[in-house]
Amino acid sequence: MTQVVHSPIAGRSPGRPEPGFGGITRPPRPAPTPDPGPPDFAAIRNSPEFTALRRRLRRFVFPVSALFFLWYLTYVLLAAYARDFMSERLFGSVTVGLAFGLGQFVSTLAITFAYVRFARNTIDPRVARIRAKAGIRE
Repeated sequence: MTQVVHSPIAGRSPGRPEPGFGGITRPPRPAPTPDPGPPDFAAIRNSPEFTALRRRLRRFVFPVSALFFLWYLTYVLLAAYARDFMSERLFGSVTVGLAFGLGQFVSTLAITFAYVRFARNTIDPRVARIRAKAGIRE
């Protein structure tokens, strides 16, 4: 059976555990750490690690965006000016235009999955290192 300990508040010493709910003792709370202040964002932005991170991100995003834009533009131009080609039946009632249209959705999903994988494996670890070096806690 747990015993309830009644002690006056003034009799508590800083080194002794203070009684908690129901007389259960708990260790003293640690002293709060001082807030280091906001991170130096200008120094982070000018660091070689951040510059390399931005360069690596751009090497993925710009080519993929350009390729998708060209793919989409090709689809739109073919739909507008090559109606005979886009209305060719592949099988049953599925036409080239329908296949290209579904290909737009498939390519969008593929790009999304590729970016998520790229960010998880390449970008996120570098960001974590930059944040740790800057002393930023999450």
